[in-house]
Amino acid sequence: MSYNSDDKKREKGFLEEVESKERQMLAAREEEKRSEWRGFGTFGMIGWSVAVPTVLGAVLGMWLDDRYPQIFSWTLTLLIAGLFTGCALAWQWIDKENTAMHEHKKKRDE
Repeated sequence: MSYNSDDKKREKGFLEEVESKERQMLAAREEEKRSEWRGFGTFGMIGWSVAVPTVLGAVLGMWLDDRYPQIFSWTLTLLIAGLFTGCALAWQWIDKENTAMHEHKKKRDE
C-alpha cells in the first residue's frame, strides 16, 4: 500500500489533533480544582450585586414619592435605574473574573 501526499497530510493533521487533545487533557489534570462552594459564592455575589442596587433604588423612590410627589413614580423610575446599575455591576464583575481566568491559563501554557 503506497501513501500519496493527501494521505500523509491527513495523517499529519490527525496526529496534530491527537497531540492537541492530549495537551488539553494533561493541562486539565494539572489545573487547580475549584470547589463547588466557590461556584455557589459566585452566583451569590452576582445575585447580591443586582439585588442591592434594585432594592435601594426602590426604597429611595418610595421616600421621594412621599416627600416630593411628581406626575411620574419615583419608585418605579429608581427601581429600574437600580436594576440596570446592578446588572452593569454584575457584568463588570463577571468580565473581570473571566479575564483573570484566561490570563491564568495563558501564563500556565507559556
